[in-house]
This record gives sequence, C-alpha cells and structure tokens, in this order.
Amino acid sequence: MNTVFDSADSPGAGTRPVAGPLSTVLLGPDARHEHGFWRRLVATEPFRRPLWPPPGPTPDERLALAHARLRTLNSALDSAARPAADPRALAALHEWLAPVDPALATVAGIHYNLFLGSLLDHDADSPRDLSDFLRLRRIGTFLCTEVAHGNDAAAVETTATYDRARDGFVLHTPHAGAQKFMPNTSPAGGPKSGLVAARLIVDGSDQGVFLLLVPLTDASRALPGVRVRRLPARMGSPVDHCLTSFDQVFVDRGALLGGVQGRIGDDGVFRSGTEGRRRRFLASIGRVTTGRICMSASAVGSARATLAVAVRYGGHRFVSGGRSSPPVPVAAHRSHHGPLAEAMATVFAMSLLHRRVLDRWEKAAARPPAEREAADRLVDIAKGWITWQARSVIVECRERCGAQGLLENNGMTELVTGIEGAITAEGDNLAIHSRAAAAMLSDVAQAPQEEADSAPPGGDLTDLRFLGRLLGQVERIWFGRAAARMARTPQGDPLERWNAASGPALRGVEAHAYRQAAHGYDHALAALPEGGARERLGELARLFALRWIARNSGDLLAAGHLTAGQVDGLTDAIEQLVADVSGHLPELAESFALPRELLADWPIAGSRYTDAYDDPDASWHTTATREPAGGTR
Repeated sequence: MNTVFDSADSPGAGTRPVAGPLSTVLLGPDARHEHGFWRRLVATEPFRRPLWPPPGPTPDERLALAHARLRTLNSALDSAARPAADPRALAALHEWLAPVDPALATVAGIHYNLFLGSLLDHDADSPRDLSDFLRLRRIGTFLCTEVAHGNDAAAVETTATYDRARDGFVLHTPHAGAQKFMPNTSPAGGPKSGLVAARLIVDGSDQGVFLLLVPLTDASRALPGVRVRRLPARMGSPVDHCLTSFDQVFVDRGALLGGVQGRIGDDGVFRSGTEGRRRRFLASIGRVTTGRICMSASAVGSARATLAVAVRYGGHRFVSGGRSSPPVPVAAHRSHHGPLAEAMATVFAMSLLHRRVLDRWEKAAARPPAEREAADRLVDIAKGWITWQARSVIVECRERCGAQGLLENNGMTELVTGIEGAITAEGDNLAIHSRAAAAMLSDVAQAPQEEADSAPPGGDLTDLRFLGRLLGQVERIWFGRAAARMARTPQGDPLERWNAASGPALRGVEAHAYRQAAHGYDHALAALPEGGARERLGELARLFALRWIARNSGDLLAAGHLTAGQVDGLTDAIEQLVADVSGHLPELAESFALPRELLADWPIAGSRYTDAYDDPDASWHTTATREPAGGTR
C-alpha cells in the first residue's frame, strides 16, 4: 500500500509512490488511527461545501451551518469526551476541520477543549454530570479575556465573591472594561453554559482568578442577570462573538472548578496547594496551552489545503506560450512555480514542527517542572511561527490563483481571513513570543553555543548537517546581541532594559523556530529509506534551510561562518532547489492526503473549473437549436 490511507480513498495513490511515504512523514506513523476518523468525516455530505445561490450565505446562515455540523460531528463520536481528553484527537480535529469550515473548527475547539477539557481536568475526585454537554443539549463556551484585559488575562476584574450564607458565589462585572470580550455566548446554536474566569473573593481576600461553570442562555435569550450583546462582525469566521457581563449572578459552590490551585471546603474555608495568584490562574486555564497546539494544527491544515488547490490550478490554467508557441500551464513560469515551491518547503516544515512539538509536549507531562516549562515554551513558539508562516503561504497561494482566489466559492478567502483569528487566539503571537524571548534570554549559552563549539569549521551548502549548524549560529547571534544590549542598559528600569533587548531577542525566537523545524526535517529524513521520497524530502529540507540562511547571510559572513564564495553561491543553490522541487509539486501536494470530495468542492482545484461558470441559457448552448436569422416559424 502506497499511502497511510486506503488507495481508493486517496487521489492518485496507486500511481504516486512518493506520496505515501511523505504522507507518513506529515501525518505520523499512526495516521490511520490519529487522522482517519476526521479525514473520513470531512468527506461526508454534511461537511461538503453547499452550493449557495448568489450572493451566497449570510454570516448567520454560515454560523447555523457550523452548529449543525457540530451536532453531526458530536453524533459521530463514540463519546464526546474522547477528543476532550485526547490532545492528539483535538489537534487532528483542527487540522482537518479548519480548511473545511473555520467557524466549525472554532466552536468545536471551544466546546471540546477549553470547555469540556477544563471540566475534565478539574475536580477529578468529585465528577460532575456532563451529560448535557456531551450530548450537546447545552453548548460550552469559555469566558476569559475582557475588554480591558487580553494578554494580561491574569488581571481580569470580573469578581466571584463567596457568599457564606448561601454557600455559593456572586458573579459581578464592576465596569465596562471588565465585560467578557469575544466569547461565543449568544443563543445561536442552542442553550449555552460557560466557564467564566473571575477573581475569587473569600472573606474580602483576593485569592486569584478561577473558573466557574455558569449557565448563560436558554434557547432564545440570556438568563437573568446575564447580559449578552453581539460584537461587530469579525473578519473571517462568522462566530457569534459577544460582550458578556454579569449583574449579581448567583451560582452554588459546586460551580467553582477546583484542584491543587484551590477550593472551598464544606466548612467554607479556602485552601490551596499553589502559592501565588498567578500560578493559580495558570493552573485554572491550563487548557489554553492545548488550544495553542490546536491553533497550530488549524494553520497547518489550512495552509496544506490552500497550497494543494494552488498547485492544481497552476497545472491546468493555461496562458499564451508566446509567438507561434502553444499555450503553457501558468505553473511553467518560474515567477509562478517558484513561490509555490518555497511554500511547499515551508508547509512541510510547519507540519514537522507541529508534530515535533506535540510529541515533546505529551512526553513532558510526566517529566520534572523544568522540562514541562520548556515544552510549554516550545508550544508557544511554534504557535506563533506556524500561524505566521501559514498566513504567508495562504496569501501567496491566493495571489497565484489571481481573481479566482478572491471568490468565496473557491475556498481561499475564508482561509485568508480565518488565519488572522488563529494568530490572535489563545494568546497574541507577539505577546507569547515576547514571553518566550524573555525566558530564553536568561540562558543565551544553550544548545546552539555547544553545537557551534564542538562542530568543525566550514562546510558545504549541500550538507544538511552544515546547514543545521548555520541555523544554530543565527539563533546564537541574535540572542547574543540581545544580551549585549541589555547589559549596556542601566539597571533599575526593567521595561527600559527589555525594550533595549526585545528586538534582537524576538529575532532569536524566530531563529529558534527555524532551527526546531529543521530538526523536524532531520528526524523525518533519518526515518526514510533511500529512494524517491527521501530525495524529495531532502530537497525540501535544503530549500527551507537555505532560504533562512540567505536572509541572515550578512551576519553569518561577518561572524566567519560563511565565506564570500558561499554567500555568492546561495542564489544558484536556491534556484536549483526551486527547479528540483517545482518538478514534483503535484505529487508533493498529493502527500497531503486530502480527500477527493474536499478538493471537488473547490472549482479551481479541477481541470474543468470553467464549468462552475457555465450558463445553460447562454448563446453557446442555444445556437444549435435557434432558427436562422430571417427564417420563418
């Protein structure tokens, strides 16, 4: 068998021996188990793109469709707790659903990960009745950020004051800035409950931010004391983002999601095994880290789908070949296939980094705290880098499809705008990269330094080991500059010192992401036997590394890691790899294992894409039956 899925289920599988091994590289050795269910699901009729009459669906119609699909998805599961309890299932859900329906991926991710996942993670010793949420009699949502508090969500100002007489909590929104910002809390889709992040006040003392389970709406309106107002339309996915506030809303003591971070006992006393309000908050919202992995997965899936469509369109969109020459596919031009070849190298890198991060994060769960923190930091770095790279790839592919790519029926516009949401969701990219940069800056003499000291000088631009050392040197250069700038800044003003170092430190984080993605290529190549698949992956790996090295060639030359001749040779090396990769774009795109049904729903993915614009009443259909001019009846 040539693919990780059945040959009958994968386009061209039997004729492309390279696609199967590369599908395993992208999706993992256990792809049938990890991805098979979701891949089959998106190929079924409820998830096909409907043929809306012009001018197309309204945002509310698209939202209704997303909720209908959520119910279909939920019914297809053996248990709705399965994805909530399995980070790999959650990641795969996003990888396959995001290209089909970004709004569905959003509401499903919130319900299964942030909501159900948080409920399952807390109070394991006193389980709740989750049947309403498992059977979608109530949809779950998550209310954390506020109008005045986004990336500083630990400072939220919604309060949950313990009422000893009633043995419960009173939720209240003290001012406009404390309104919950952007949760999907309207009655759209059905009754909803939410996990509300609120500052726990016990006997007048602020114990930090905790989550509370709060009913929000019935099937048609907000419940008493809960105020829900729709926000202006958001670019991209038509999710019912709202402002939500509370006016002295009472919930019983069982609404508090407790754990090691703290709980209130039967005696009304608050006890916590976690010191510090910030640590309690981070323990309460631990599912946000899983959410970042899911945002990476959404970006990977969306970039793959867009690139696959662009590659197919470039092969059957013909343009003039010049004087007395036959028409040629637009992909024959370097100006067209070059960006797609570079995008292919990036999409493989995104996929490999995503899988590398997920593997490391899962293993770190049972490791010491320092390893868990490092794994969480890599999740943050990957989320920012992958979603930013996805935006570049998706926009490039849209441009290569010209005006066709601007039309909603060709599927790209949803993904162009949808990726913007992923860049901001679960922590704004720049904010989480800044946090990672600050942590990494405390130890600039880490792996890249050790590798550089032990590696022999010099090397060849065709040698991936040499290219890997250069990637490490780029990271070391930028963090070294950041440390030097911080050292020159007077003590006493932490913000001034960080501002002095943050520019180069953020470049160091970017370099770290490139190096980790290159490691992903290294591991994948080591697992492949000699043959066409290994050759194709090696070409992609070298193209990916050389493009980043070219961007930093001046620094590498100045530091003595590259010679002038090597810098001069970078252009030819990259151009040769672009030519090599471009010759195999269709089979590389085939390795994405996208179902035929998914591709069939995007007109420009098919060679007869003009049929989508045919007019049955037009002259070219009626001429044959029309009376000749001047004829009689």
